[in-house]
Amino acid sequence: MSETAVDDLTEAEARSELQRIADQMALADRAYYENDDPVMTDADYDVLRRRNLAIEERFPALKRSDSPSEKLGAAPSGRFAKVRHAVPMLSLDNAFNDDDVTEFYDRIRRFLGLEGDEEIALTAEPKIDGLSANIRYEHGQLVLATTRGDGAVGEDITQNVLTLKNVPHQLDSVPDILEVRGEVYLGKADFAAMNEALAAEGKKIFANPRNAAAGALRQKDPSVTASRPLKFFAYSWGEISAPLADTQFGAVERLGTLGFEINPLMARTLTTAETIAHYRSIEEQRATLDYDIDGVVYKVDRLDWQQRLGFVTRFPRWAIAHKFSAEQAQTILERIDIQVGRTGALTPTARLRPVTVGGVVVSNATLHNQDEIERLDAREGDTVVIQRAGDVIPQIVRVVTEKRPKGTSAYVFPDHCPVCGSRAVREENPRTGERDVVRRCTGGLVCPAQGIEHLNHFISRKAMDIDGLGERQIRDLFGRHLVREPADIFTLQERLKDNKTIGTSDLQSYKRLAPTKSRPHAVWTDDVTNAKSLENLFAAIEDARTRPLPRVLFGLGIRHVGEVTGRLLAQRFESFERFVEAGRKLADGDEEERRELISIDGIGETVADALADFFREPRNVSAVEHLMAQVTPPPVEKVASSSPVSGKTVVFTGKLEEMTRDEAKARATSLGAKVASAVSAKTDILIAGPGAGSKLTKAESLGVQTMTEGEWLALING
Repeated sequence: MSETAVDDLTEAEARSELQRIADQMALADRAYYENDDPVMTDADYDVLRRRNLAIEERFPALKRSDSPSEKLGAAPSGRFAKVRHAVPMLSLDNAFNDDDVTEFYDRIRRFLGLEGDEEIALTAEPKIDGLSANIRYEHGQLVLATTRGDGAVGEDITQNVLTLKNVPHQLDSVPDILEVRGEVYLGKADFAAMNEALAAEGKKIFANPRNAAAGALRQKDPSVTASRPLKFFAYSWGEISAPLADTQFGAVERLGTLGFEINPLMARTLTTAETIAHYRSIEEQRATLDYDIDGVVYKVDRLDWQQRLGFVTRFPRWAIAHKFSAEQAQTILERIDIQVGRTGALTPTARLRPVTVGGVVVSNATLHNQDEIERLDAREGDTVVIQRAGDVIPQIVRVVTEKRPKGTSAYVFPDHCPVCGSRAVREENPRTGERDVVRRCTGGLVCPAQGIEHLNHFISRKAMDIDGLGERQIRDLFGRHLVREPADIFTLQERLKDNKTIGTSDLQSYKRLAPTKSRPHAVWTDDVTNAKSLENLFAAIEDARTRPLPRVLFGLGIRHVGEVTGRLLAQRFESFERFVEAGRKLADGDEEERRELISIDGIGETVADALADFFREPRNVSAVEHLMAQVTPPPVEKVASSSPVSGKTVVFTGKLEEMTRDEAKARATSLGAKVASAVSAKTDILIAGPGAGSKLTKAESLGVQTMTEGEWLALING
């Protein structure tokens, strides 16, 4: 490719360059799609496409009749590449009523140590119900666009975003690095017209604009994206080499001057009453807007305060989403089904006569548990009121008893597992004497429902993320006793090769592994497509051997160990082996290990009990040991490893005068320290303010280093 920058090309050079690019891309298309023999990588192909678009934008009169830009998605671009965000794209905490908004203000005031009369300005803007995207510009040129993904890693959707008409391809007078964040959406009128056209063609229609927008944005064929009138609202930024303004409001306004569409309903508010009043105003306009919204987002306006407030594990402290009231509708509860989850929980699901709620056709709703059914006195055949709030699973809020058919009887919740027949019990909390609200199957690993669900959780996207292995494959592999525990996945290839009588066809696309009348014996296939799919699957399994430890721990499916807890445990134990060793000690009743565990900020007795229960089950220990022999998680990344307190365990006690306790903990964590709530022999530093009591006494008796707040600040500030 020519080294000449697009801005430096002469008209003659640009014409020649467009000819060369068109020829190269046509050759690549033929090689890839017709001959199945690629002559360049997808990345190189994308570079050509982007350069072509940039030249055409600068020299529109030179655009060729056979321009590659007119053949967007003439062939799919292939599997999306994964991209790690330079700055994580976190979700937002939620507020559901006015009191939650007041508490949000109070939390900000407490964290920053503000006086009661000090003004806190917020921005308030509609929460668009679309798909989050991050668009990266380098030296003003659009170079990358990604989905949010799991917040840390997204997918490369650059070619698709380039088709959005209100997304600038080039910016002037901007920082060298600027990541613009916002929401991709489909207008209501455009959505209705699109569904009408699909219906006329006999094609499947979309349930709502968000689904249609998300489906279009993640198409492998950009021409599909281009055919749908997607739009982009800008409201934030990611990595940036220089600030756009001193405030959130000013920075978003700057994005508007750069050519991005920003929401005209965004406002700056100065009081709680003013903020809630603007929320009400937006809610009243909701039905008249041409895009779906499900609430209002509030953000602290001062960017220096945003920086001080920082983040908790899942969301920023300086922002919150105030959701709208739930939308409701009436329908018939036709039957109640019991689903058995991976932890053995028996969960009742209401099967409903389909009804549209908030633009979505709802046919199922959660009934939560046995107590909820009894509270509602929900019966099959009842007319019920359901509600749907945002993306929350629809739920039944009440029964319209005056419409109840004659002859109905109260629903009897099963006391045996509907899958394996084992007893289903409600555990009793030994500390409170109260029964658990959830009834659970006692079948454990002998229950097919739990075994399959455990494995589905293990391979899920946020856990081990094994491409090509899904619920259908797991169900068949489990049923044929080929995969009964996580470690079996990693030995599957070798075992299949050693047992030709079992064999399999394409594990990615097969309908059944079991023999059929036309094929009484499953054997290894010579089909090229199937063989390639197998190769890809086994490569994905190999790749999963080195998943990060937090995802491995989350994938084990231990009760109360979610993504956040998995990360905390990984940071504490640093290796799979040390985690298992600690689990064994907990199971054996090691009180010192238990105290150490619950001293971790964010880990409590519930998690400690769950880990102890998990490791008391010999079959669980066996399964974990088998898995340890198959996976090798890389060393856990240290946070701020170069700081003087990285890796040290610190405890704060007494009154802090320079910053609030929450701010001090957040700062310590950001520097790689481990913040504990209690002093023990493993404590490295105790920071003691005025009024320090028993913790200081214990630290001195254990020989733990103690320092004042001033000494601590001098240490961490270098």
